[in-house]
Amino acid sequence: MASNKNWIEGSALEQLKQTASLPGMKLAVGLPDLHPGRGNPIGATFYSEGIFYPYLVGGDIGCGMGLWQSQLKVRKTKRDRWVQKLGNLGSPWQGDREAFVQEQKLPQWDDALGTIGGGNHFAELQKIEVVFDQELFEKAGLSKDYLQLMVHSGSRGLGQAILRRHTSRFGAAGLICGSEEAESYLQKHNYALQWAEANRQLIAKRFLDALGSQGQRIADINHNTLTPWKQGWLHRKGAAPGDKGIVLIPGSRGSLSYIVRPIGDLDFSACSLAHGAGRKWNRSQCKARFSPRFRVKDLQQTSLGSRVICEDKELLYEELPEAYKNIDVVIQDLVDFGLIEVIASLRPVISYKTRRSK
Repeated sequence: MASNKNWIEGSALEQLKQTASLPGMKLAVGLPDLHPGRGNPIGATFYSEGIFYPYLVGGDIGCGMGLWQSQLKVRKTKRDRWVQKLGNLGSPWQGDREAFVQEQKLPQWDDALGTIGGGNHFAELQKIEVVFDQELFEKAGLSKDYLQLMVHSGSRGLGQAILRRHTSRFGAAGLICGSEEAESYLQKHNYALQWAEANRQLIAKRFLDALGSQGQRIADINHNTLTPWKQGWLHRKGAAPGDKGIVLIPGSRGSLSYIVRPIGDLDFSACSLAHGAGRKWNRSQCKARFSPRFRVKDLQQTSLGSRVICEDKELLYEELPEAYKNIDVVIQDLVDFGLIEVIASLRPVISYKTRRSK
């Protein structure tokens, strides 16, 4: 599902076709952010009957996007001052852990809770750029007067451990629905979803606490999941659900992000939407391709005026805006396929990736 203006690599299409040929697979959908993954494409949804494939969901089970409306007023934005206040969010949280696990109904504390992780995960303070549908905007509880916080993270080491246990026994093979092995995986998968949502909640709290603020959660969606649908299972790998209310679709740290409402024929898209812009260049290419053009200092502020907190030089290059596809093309493709209506766009203010431990 992409226009001629979109950048879709041939290797991503080949992976899509190969995955579609797996036993029990009934439908494969490549979304406008489709790009190659490790054997299977990202930005895709697969529907199977009688069997499902944990390998397609991957190790970051429950990876997703959350949006909180802060109490920080746009007119009082202090970018540079706030950058100094945002310390190391990768260290274990020192708050009331017992109260948090009870509130989130988790069995125990995990030091990884409240940490963003690497790769393309982030926490980004944003301001509303344009409101396209005022009625839906207000219905969602949003206001242009306040800054928003978008959090992208998942189940961290927990999801990876679940995948490793599965692949050590079954490799990339699927599990027969209703089998003991399938039920065991689903139980672990569902716990990872709960953990990932709690993780985003705590990341948001830590970020806003550092700035002396609080936030109201507007939306939280997972885009790496195994979900029952019709007579079988949807494997979403970098695909947002189309039946969970409003959807957040981020661009890169140097572009706008979007809040949208799913509409139209959900069966046509396997009840799924794009989860972001999608990568244009893989990580191994970025440093060599872009280091001659950009110094580290150049990458700490974007063309939109936002600040970037990323003290990992490799990651700074791997996640630069040029590594991603044009988010506006992705959004327009979703509109043209009749899958969304756009509620609002968001402009980055501060993008947080990682700080070095002192």
